Amino acid sequence: MTLLDTLIEIVDVPSVTGEEDELCTWIQRRYEHRYTTQRVGNALIVGRPAKSAEFVALYGHIDTVPVQEDPSARVEGDRVVGLGASDMKAGLAVMIELLDAGVREPDAGLVCVFYDQEEGPADKNGLEAVLDEAGWLVGAAISIVLEPTDLNLELGCNGVLNADIIFRGSTAHSARPWLGENAITKAGEWLASLHGREPETIRINGLEYREVFAVTKASGGIANNIIPGEFVVNLNHRFPPIYSVEEAEARLREVASVADEIVVRDRAPAGTVDLSNPAVQRLERLIGRERMAKQGWTDVARLTSRGAVAVNYGPGEVDQAHQVEESVPIANLTIAYQVLVRFLAERLTVDR
Repeated sequence: MTLLDTLIEIVDVPSVTGEEDELCTWIQRRYEHRYTTQRVGNALIVGRPAKSAEFVALYGHIDTVPVQEDPSARVEGDRVVGLGASDMKAGLAVMIELLDAGVREPDAGLVCVFYDQEEGPADKNGLEAVLDEAGWLVGAAISIVLEPTDLNLELGCNGVLNADIIFRGSTAHSARPWLGENAITKAGEWLASLHGREPETIRINGLEYREVFAVTKASGGIANNIIPGEFVVNLNHRFPPIYSVEEAEARLREVASVADEIVVRDRAPAGTVDLSNPAVQRLERLIGRERMAKQGWTDVARLTSRGAVAVNYGPGEVDQAHQVEESVPIANLTIAYQVLVRFLAERLTVDR
């Protein structure tokens, strides 16, 4: 199969978050007789290097966001359109093609990790269980997360918090609003301040990360003729690697200090940046593009928090992630595949 064929096939295997069993089983059946495999729920490790041998680990989440329109794959000009095409089944296709190409353990030192529930809450992410079961994975010379990066090397990643910001008033008949307090309009001035708030740019080793506070959901009111007594918004905070989760939470609480209550629902740390690692430097040279900061959250953070050397590099386009008509350039698949083939070959030459 070609890279294009592989991508089309896996896009057409539905794998919305929480429904990844079919795709995980598809991958398992493909490799269980050729490689050492280890399944952890709906995640799968393919490959296991010889004891103490150096290896490279590739990571790809197999789930997608929910269906918006037609999720099936189709080719339009020089692009593949379909649910998850960029985020991140294009990356999965590259991983699958590397395994299909006959890369053999332990000589090639390649391990591929396909995992579930990345698009959901951080505490449900399937990679956590994988790393608990196979702690040896963090010993890879380099871990490459094939998230969309537009073929750039993206280092580190922002952390993320999600919190309920709660404003309380008191209900009343809408004909006599002065008898109550409108919880929604109470939040108006604060919401307006967020609307005008500019991202703060933080520079780390020449990389630019942006700290962002964004309202992503809102709910309040129970009837058209009742003054709402409670209004709840979700505040999404993206914070750069200079802040710990605790420091980021303190910043969020300061930004939302006018609220009546703040309940943090979801926490994920930022990913650290390592520019001195030789494997990172070799990969950067082969990619041949300017290094960049990862603005979104990825499992680079989960890996680096456990001591792994991890970076983001993938064929998907960042701006296409979660779009209704999500797509990826076909050429990107070949470029990413060739870079990783050369990286593995060069690593073997250097090591030997």
